[in-house]
Amino acid sequence: MLGRSRKGVVAARTAGELDAMEAAGRIVGRTLIAVRDAAVPGATTGDLDEVAEQVIRESGAIPSFKGYEGFPGSICSSVNEVVVHGIPGPETVLREGDLVSIDCGAILEGWHGDSAWTFGVGSLAPDVAALNDATREVLEVGMRAMLPGNRLTDVSHALEVATRRAEERHGVSLGIVDGFGGHGIGREMHEWPFLANEGKPGRGPRLQEGSVLAIEPMLVLGGETDTRTLSDDWTVVTVDGSPASHWEHTVAVTADGPRILTPRPLG
Repeated sequence: MLGRSRKGVVAARTAGELDAMEAAGRIVGRTLIAVRDAAVPGATTGDLDEVAEQVIRESGAIPSFKGYEGFPGSICSSVNEVVVHGIPGPETVLREGDLVSIDCGAILEGWHGDSAWTFGVGSLAPDVAALNDATREVLEVGMRAMLPGNRLTDVSHALEVATRRAEERHGVSLGIVDGFGGHGIGREMHEWPFLANEGKPGRGPRLQEGSVLAIEPMLVLGGETDTRTLSDDWTVVTVDGSPASHWEHTVAVTADGPRILTPRPLG
């Protein structure tokens, strides 16, 4: 499988390769900032897609998503009850209070960066804001489990435990979307192994210095986690219409701790 260096260990990237991946990831981070700034009431997700493609290409990179298995956009734009893989277009007009998830990827000199960010258009309802804050916090906890010698499911378990703790802290019920999760990444956008967002610790391949994973918790508000895919064969929505949040960073294991390869220049 892609990204496997030897059985039972997630592939290690060299220092130079990690720098190259971060160069791609920084473009993704700048793109997400530009898209967020353009996400105002009345804008369409098609408008956001145009912004993203322009930033990526003007940076000398290629949108990872465009054309990937036939996907038509440079970003996945998932609004409110859309969990992942929303197709950008002129028919989805943003409104005050919408929860918008943008998943973005860029290829620079053959290396991939992949990151997702969820934000509100204006002010969010309190429970929706709690969902989004919780998902961000869960990602942060999961990233801290990217340590040499840990196993893959140590990250999964950290994400699950963080979700349950976030429920208590924010006073909301959170569902972990089944069947979706993170992945290895490098010369290909999706490489081995698959990273579940929940599970028992101490299982799966070991992480080593230089191992890279895209970590991406996806949570829904409420206890119902059933989803369905729309007729476009891409857009995944919650069955009961509950809002969903999706946060993602590409993260490397280093001797000095986890290294985010998709930083966002928040200023």
